[in-house]
Amino acid sequence: MTSPRQEQLLIVDDEAPHLKALCDTLTTQDYAVTGFTSAREALAAMKNRAFDLVLTDLMMPEMDGISLLKAAQEMDSRIVGVVMTGHGSIDTAVAAMKQGALDYILKPFKLSTLIPVLARALAVRRLRVENETLHQHLRIRTRELEVANKELETFSYSVSHDLNAPLRAIDGFTQMLVENLGDRLDPESRGYARQVRAGVNRMHTLINDLLRLARTTRTEVHRMPVNLSQIAVEISEKLKAENRNRASNWLITPDLIAEGDQGLLRVAMENLLSNAWKYTARTPCARIEFGVETQPDGTPAYCVRDNGAGFDMKQAHRLFGPFQRLHSESEFPGTGVGLATVQRIIHKHGGRIWAQAAPNEGASFHFTVPQPADPVP
Repeated sequence: MTSPRQEQLLIVDDEAPHLKALCDTLTTQDYAVTGFTSAREALAAMKNRAFDLVLTDLMMPEMDGISLLKAAQEMDSRIVGVVMTGHGSIDTAVAAMKQGALDYILKPFKLSTLIPVLARALAVRRLRVENETLHQHLRIRTRELEVANKELETFSYSVSHDLNAPLRAIDGFTQMLVENLGDRLDPESRGYARQVRAGVNRMHTLINDLLRLARTTRTEVHRMPVNLSQIAVEISEKLKAENRNRASNWLITPDLIAEGDQGLLRVAMENLLSNAWKYTARTPCARIEFGVETQPDGTPAYCVRDNGAGFDMKQAHRLFGPFQRLHSESEFPGTGVGLATVQRIIHKHGGRIWAQAAPNEGASFHFTVPQPADPVP
């Protein structure tokens, strides 16, 4: 096990006896101490050696302590400084602090006074070093993420172009095969062809859902007032137009406004309302609602509620994972990507989403879209 590194102190005082006494005393406190009576010699030493703290006299003939401290910090921005002065005026203390000194002590001083001052200054030094290291790691991580995002964009293009193209070919040639063979194709073979085309369509849907999930992760949030009620109305009209034979009752609370990204929130609403529509397909009197509830802390939580198939809350932890489905494909088709997309959108807005449900008694999805924090004046 390696021993902890000794902290390096640079002491500058033009009075040699006082300098020696300080160096001897602080060495016994387990510091690595280097002393100079010349400020210029001290600065020269800094070119070849790193120090953690400068303890300097304020009044010296060659260079005053403030000038020395300023020059030292230009050489090493992380170094901390403490000045010693026999002139205990407010003016000299303020001048030293303005030049970057973390503290000052008045001569003559006792060891019990000096040690806490040095300890505080060195603690600040350690924080500076840790902060710089953190920023370096952050810069490296940012560069890695930039590279990863570019690779993801390339992959997304490859998925959308290179994978969709052969799928379209499979679908097209399967249809041509059925049409060319005509009556020579027996019912069983026609059924196989239908399954091939259904599989192609499902793969198209899965690819598009994955691309949407990837785009959602990368998209930057541009906040503005968004009328969620109007979006809900538009989505409901589209769903009803595509399924004119279905009876349904929609209850949409008007003028619910959220501060968020209009495009992303529309995607979230489309997924939630389309799910409600899908899972009420076998409900004789389907009812789908969109409204708002006030949380105990006073914040609004928007809610999409239906009286459809519902689910067992024991499985709720799987809801928002990609490809996680609580119903079989034969019951309700889907890829299991929609709710994962919704969760990412809500999280990007700083909100949260949760669900309540029971089998055959419907489900409700609640989400928050917090207001952005007010800028600090």
